[in-house]
Amino acid sequence: MRIVRHWRHVDKHARGAVVAIGNFDGVHRGHRAVIAAAADVARATGRPLGVLTFEPHPREVLGRVDHPFRLTPFRAKAEAIAALGVDILYAARFDAAFAALEPEAFVRDVIITGLGAFHVVIGYDFAFGRKRGGNIDLLRRMADDGGYLVSQVDKAQDEEGAFSASEARRYLGDGDVAGAARILGRPWEVVGRVRSGARIGRTMGFPTANLAVERLFRPSPGIYAVWAGVQRAGAHWDTEPDWHPAAAYLGRRPTFDKTEELLEAHLLDFTGDIYGRRLRIAFVEHIRGDRKFDGMEDLKAQIDKDCIRAREILSATQPPAGATKLNAAQAGATKQAQS
Repeated sequence: MRIVRHWRHVDKHARGAVVAIGNFDGVHRGHRAVIAAAADVARATGRPLGVLTFEPHPREVLGRVDHPFRLTPFRAKAEAIAALGVDILYAARFDAAFAALEPEAFVRDVIITGLGAFHVVIGYDFAFGRKRGGNIDLLRRMADDGGYLVSQVDKAQDEEGAFSASEARRYLGDGDVAGAARILGRPWEVVGRVRSGARIGRTMGFPTANLAVERLFRPSPGIYAVWAGVQRAGAHWDTEPDWHPAAAYLGRRPTFDKTEELLEAHLLDFTGDIYGRRLRIAFVEHIRGDRKFDGMEDLKAQIDKDCIRAREILSATQPPAGATKLNAAQAGATKQAQS
C-alpha cells in the first residue's frame, strides 16, 4: 500500500481512485464495511482503492480530549487498512487551517482538485468541514459539477449494537477486551519496541518484555491473557511476527511503589533476547484487576496462577494472522526484552 501524506498536487498515479473517507480510528467492523463498499466499486470499475484519513486525529487538534484515547496510532491504523487490500492511503494533515475549511471548500479543494476522486464512499454518520457542516447531501449536490460519484454505507451493527470507536473504548476501559474485539473484528493490540526494564520479573522467574504506554490509550489495569507477536530476528518490521502465548500486566506496579504505567508481557515457554525488536500485544481476556501484594512471595504465587489461567484461555484461541504490507519508505518510523 502506498501512503500519500498530503492532498495537494497528488501525482497522476494516485488520482482517480475510489476513495473511502473517514478517520477510521480502530478500523473496526463499521469502518471495514465502508472500505469494503469502496473496494467493490474499485473492482467493478478497475480503479485503485483509496482511503482518505486525517492525522493527527481531529479531536486532538480541536482540544476535545485531555488524555490518550486513540485505539490505533497512525502506523497501527495504516497496517490495519493495508490488510484490507487498499492501494493508496491519503493521510491528510489535520490542523487548524484544515479544520476551518468550509464544507464546500473541502469538497472542491480536497476531493475534486486534490485527489481527483472518481467515486467517494462514506459512512452513515460522516460529517466534514468547518463545524462538521458537510454531509452526504452536500456531496450529492456537488457531485455532477465535480465529476465524481458518491455513495453512503448504512450503519454496521449486530444484535448487541452498532460498531463504533467510542463503544470499543468503553469496553476497553472496563477491561472487557473481548467486547472490544467484537466491535473491532479482531483483538485490540498495542505495538511498540521492547525496552529495558527494572528486571524485577526476571528475579522472580517471570522475565517480561516491556513496552512504554504513556502516549497510548490504556484499558483497565490488571492482568490479561494475550498473544505476543515478536519480530523475527533480522526481519523487516512489517513481516508477520512469531506469535507466543503470554500473560501481560498493565499498571503502575503498586507492590513496588512505582508510578510509571507500563505494559509487561511474560511470554510462556519462551527464552531469548528480544530487546529492541518490535512487539505486538493482542489482548484476548482480562484475568484480574491490579492490586498491591504484601511481598514478593505473594506476588510470585499469584503470577504463577495468572500464567496458568492465561495458558488455559489461550489454548482455546488462535493468534492474529496476516502480515500487512506498506510502502516502508513512506510509512514513517515507530518511536518506541524479556528483561
